[in-house]
Amino acid sequence: MITVLTGGCFDLIHYGHIVFLTKAKKLGDRLVVALESDENVRKYKGPDRPIHTQKQRSAMLKSLRMVDEVIELPPMEGDGDYFNLVNEIKPDIIAITADDPQRENKKRQVELAGGKLIVVTPRLEQHSTTRIGKVLEI
Repeated sequence: MITVLTGGCFDLIHYGHIVFLTKAKKLGDRLVVALESDENVRKYKGPDRPIHTQKQRSAMLKSLRMVDEVIELPPMEGDGDYFNLVNEIKPDIIAITADDPQRENKKRQVELAGGKLIVVTPRLEQHSTTRIGKVLEI
C-alpha cells in the first residue's frame, strides 16, 4: 500500500484544495492529511485566522472522498517536530505544491524516512484562502 502524506491549514476548502488533494490521492492508495493546529495557523497567517477551528477543518477534510485520514497536529515548534511525524508515518510520498516554502525540509524528511517528494500542482493563486478572504472581507 502506497501512503501519500500532505499537510496544511485547509481553512476554507476551495477549488485549489480539491485539485491538489485529488491529484495527491492519485499518487497512492492512502492519502493522509496533516492538519495544522489553530496556533500554527495564527502564527503563519495572522491573528484573524483560522476562520474555522482545527476540529471544523478536520471534519471538512474527512468529508472529502479522496482523504483517507486526517491527523490533527498539536502546535509544532519546528522541523524536528515535523520530522518525527514523517518518521512515524513513513509515507512513500509527500505531496506538495510547487511553491511550498518548506520544500527542502520536506524533501530531506521524506528521503530519510525512505520516501520521495512529489510536486503535484503549481499554486493556484486565484483560489487561495487568503485571496478569497480579501474578496469576502473576512
